[in-house]
Amino acid sequence: MIFDEDIRNSLKILKEGGVILYPTDTVWGLGCDATNNEAVEQIFRIKSRNDSKSLIILVDSEAMLERYVKDIPGIALDLIEVSETPITIIYSKAKNLASAVAAEDGSVGIRICMDEFCNELIGRFRKPLVSTSANMSGEPSPSYFMEIPDKIIQAVDYVVEYKREDRQKRLPSPVIKIEHNGVIKIIRK
Repeated sequence: MIFDEDIRNSLKILKEGGVILYPTDTVWGLGCDATNNEAVEQIFRIKSRNDSKSLIILVDSEAMLERYVKDIPGIALDLIEVSETPITIIYSKAKNLASAVAAEDGSVGIRICMDEFCNELIGRFRKPLVSTSANMSGEPSPSYFMEIPDKIIQAVDYVVEYKREDRQKRLPSPVIKIEHNGVIKIIRK
């Protein structure tokens, strides 16, 4: 089965510090071990992206979230619980992640994934994955696999087969930031 083979192949590449191209619960993404500095730097090179920009990471559970964020506001957990669609939340203080994943102020955008493939991969990898859209910096995010530039496909270490034929239009997740005082700022709708 393609699903299982993709999980095995992706795990091998991730453990070796490589970069994968994979379907997420939103758009297709470039992914790597979010705790590996060299792998994260490779993603910036592939996208021709300034490394001063932070990256979104995916976790598979609240328990995993707690290992990579110093303080999780209660309102964040409430929002995750009631959201029917994927939502990325920017937390103030990242921990245990590659230095280039977090923003200069130490904040990090994390999404508890709502996708069977990603959750299986993250669960078996036991670490969070970087999830940045599979496009060159400044270009539109691809809605499905056929919109991914060849330059991106050729630059990664493994391209997942699963969901390549899916033509359902997908959008990046909304991004919100929760301040220490509980104030919520919408970063991306």
